[in-house]
Amino acid sequence: MLSGVRERVVDSFAACSVNLRSSNLRRAQGSFGLIWGAEWAATVAVGVIAFRHGGAGAVGLVAVARMIPAALVAPFAATFADQARRESVLAWVGWVRALSLGAAAAVSAGGGPVFLVYLALVIATIAQTLFRPAHSALLPTLCATPTELTSANVVRGLLDSMATLVGPLTAALLLKASGPAAVLVAAAAASALAGVLVVGVRYEAPPRLTRARATSLLTKAVEGIRVIATDRTLTLLTGVTTLQTFTRGALSVFSVVVALKLLGTGAAGVGVLTAAVGAGAIVGSLAAAVLVGQGSLARWFGSGVALWGAPLAVIGLLAHLWSAILLLAIVGIGNALVDVGVFTLLARLTEDAVLARVYAAFEGIITLGVAAGAIAAPVLISALGIRGALVAIGVVAPAGVLACWRSLRVLDARVRVQDADVALLRQIPMIRPLPTVTIEQLATRLARAQIAAGVSVFEQGDQGDDFYVVERGRADVLCDGQRIGALESGEGFGEIALIRGGRRTASVRAKTALTLRTLNRSAFVTAVTGYSDSARVVESVITDHLSRAAPSPGPRQSDTSTAEDRQPGG
Repeated sequence: MLSGVRERVVDSFAACSVNLRSSNLRRAQGSFGLIWGAEWAATVAVGVIAFRHGGAGAVGLVAVARMIPAALVAPFAATFADQARRESVLAWVGWVRALSLGAAAAVSAGGGPVFLVYLALVIATIAQTLFRPAHSALLPTLCATPTELTSANVVRGLLDSMATLVGPLTAALLLKASGPAAVLVAAAAASALAGVLVVGVRYEAPPRLTRARATSLLTKAVEGIRVIATDRTLTLLTGVTTLQTFTRGALSVFSVVVALKLLGTGAAGVGVLTAAVGAGAIVGSLAAAVLVGQGSLARWFGSGVALWGAPLAVIGLLAHLWSAILLLAIVGIGNALVDVGVFTLLARLTEDAVLARVYAAFEGIITLGVAAGAIAAPVLISALGIRGALVAIGVVAPAGVLACWRSLRVLDARVRVQDADVALLRQIPMIRPLPTVTIEQLATRLARAQIAAGVSVFEQGDQGDDFYVVERGRADVLCDGQRIGALESGEGFGEIALIRGGRRTASVRAKTALTLRTLNRSAFVTAVTGYSDSARVVESVITDHLSRAAPSPGPRQSDTSTAEDRQPGG
């Protein structure tokens, strides 16, 4: 058992190290860390400003004022993230945030109207809401396998966790030394650097198996919402995540009220309590690299959501500084598990053509959850007191996860099947070079066919409609009645007629009972010809197969053909 754990640790950290070796991933992940550190620092600063001007109610109202416009605008902005280069979208988000946060700092430092500070923060939040969808849609393109994608989300979760620690701690230090304006200046500088960093990302865009329809901007904007609403799995993920963000919205109020009213730690204590979440999230991210296997992503995600709520209920019962810090660190562990699970699952279950819009719709919906939590917290504090409100909010997420636990288990089973399909497709030389996002989409399109021994899959001269992959069994390839090769598990065939637009150049007959996976012509051709590396491989494979199938005066091949003799038929 210890050997198995050790092997899993080594494999997990080897996969995570791809983020250091890849220049593209380094830049993309570095940009994410800077943006999120700036966001957490700015959140602390605006919370202190709002509390000084209107107490807990003002903190909640400002959070709502930031979240609702962002949730409404993000789906429209995301239509461009599905059409433009996604690294360009990320760069512009960084620069817009830098300008708006800089303006907020200038108004705050100059003693200007506080509503202008709030307005600038609303603009920054709108831009921020678009960053994660575009970044989440970019990551699958930069990763070669599902394992690398999971690891990239682990690393991003770690960076998010570090940002949750460093951003609030930096804010606490600057609040102690200067004031909110200094925090906003630092956040603006980090956002500008994030925009510059991501400009250097270079990659070939993956082929899209679904063509974008010519529709109005409104129709495009709501496409992400429609996809989520019509897919039960995406609805489940969105709903459970909203429980987490509801609790997060309440925590944005609780962190201020608990620090200033319940514990009496002063303004710097707001940063310390928020940083405790980040400290726990770092631990959680490191644990997630080992614990979150691809076969249990959904259940770990659900566990993370539950961990967002339960500690708040305990804080309501044990309100002491160090216990609060420890319990908020547990919240951070839950946050790491949520991020790794939900963003990996969304990427693997959604079409690339609408991926950014789905992420934006997802972000918009869960952002409304933040707003709802920020509204509910002051109301419950007024009705039940701080302790009672903590308990009432804290039980929401665990109860919701418990109700959905069976559905999360079913989702894990579905992902395990998809993992097997992806592994099967990656054995095909012409499919292997494709980005992981494209292979995932091909895997969701696979159909299954059973062929009895002695029955032909297709005959020479037939019209070509599908590409085939042997899942189990053996088949013979025949040209003009002569056996010219064999096919076994993990080998594909049928590409020549699909790519060249002709008829089958050979026959394929089951030697044993065959289990085949099939891809329709449109999906297969769009994928392998739409990406330069795979296009080169498929042309090489076709040329080789046609030369082998050409008539020759040599003796007929025997049934003991070598691996080199095995080849797909027409």
